[in-house]
Amino acid sequence: MGIIDDLKSQYKSGGIEVQLIFWNIGLAIIYFLVEAFSPQAIVQVNYWLLLSSSPSELIFKPWTLLTYAFFHGGIMHLIFNLLVLNFAARLFLTFFTQKQFFGLYLLAAIFSGLIFVLTYFLFAGAGVLIGASGAIMAVVIASATYAPFYQLRLLLIGNVKLWHIAAVFLILDLIQLPTNNMGGHIAHLGGAFFGFLYIKLLQNGTDLSLIITNIINFFTNIFKPKKGTPFKKVHRNPTQPKEKTVSKIVVKDRTQQQIDEILDKISQSGYDSLTKDEKEFLFRAGK
Repeated sequence: MGIIDDLKSQYKSGGIEVQLIFWNIGLAIIYFLVEAFSPQAIVQVNYWLLLSSSPSELIFKPWTLLTYAFFHGGIMHLIFNLLVLNFAARLFLTFFTQKQFFGLYLLAAIFSGLIFVLTYFLFAGAGVLIGASGAIMAVVIASATYAPFYQLRLLLIGNVKLWHIAAVFLILDLIQLPTNNMGGHIAHLGGAFFGFLYIKLLQNGTDLSLIITNIINFFTNIFKPKKGTPFKKVHRNPTQPKEKTVSKIVVKDRTQQQIDEILDKISQSGYDSLTKDEKEFLFRAGK
């Protein structure tokens, strides 16, 4: 229970990048177990949650534009992506907020998926996309676009600028485009373009991450439990003859109201603050 409690504490106290890492690891474990023990079930999981290059399937399953980014095709795929995610998120959060990071991550995943569908289906036939690489690539390129000359010290390499790292990622994807993972590299480049676009729009005053923030706020308000109006019991006096009681009640209310106002004035400013008329009224009421 100590390890579980420690993990819960890290999840709650960590930022959105830590929570995304937890989600990716948790879903990957489930995915790998299903893949290992139930080949028939994994076919259904892939069909309903991974992104197909077929536009007709995307229309039928629009949620796959996002769900594909929370699963991975193998343990090494998962480890590499999470290492880069942790690195890229820390860089991005040096300059921007948690909400901007989360918005960029989700929007880049969607944009990378769309690029995959629009290009891979046209040039490479049928296929499916899995993994968060496109969203992570967007975070790397966004950071490099905003602070290209930011200095980093890498083990065994020394000091490098952030744009050098971004350039290496881009060159590797361009070189590997003709390989059998063409769709994955297309998604990476789509994410890179979105990261660049996000920063340029942000510098011009348009924060695309607000799209995600507004959507979250909208659904939060919809499902937020509404406070009921407290029940108020109304007491009614029985109807009395008008000539006998109405005028007396009015006179009594007005007199009491004036007395209350004078007493309030005395409590705030003292008896000497009363006017001559107020003192006389209070004297008559006292009789």
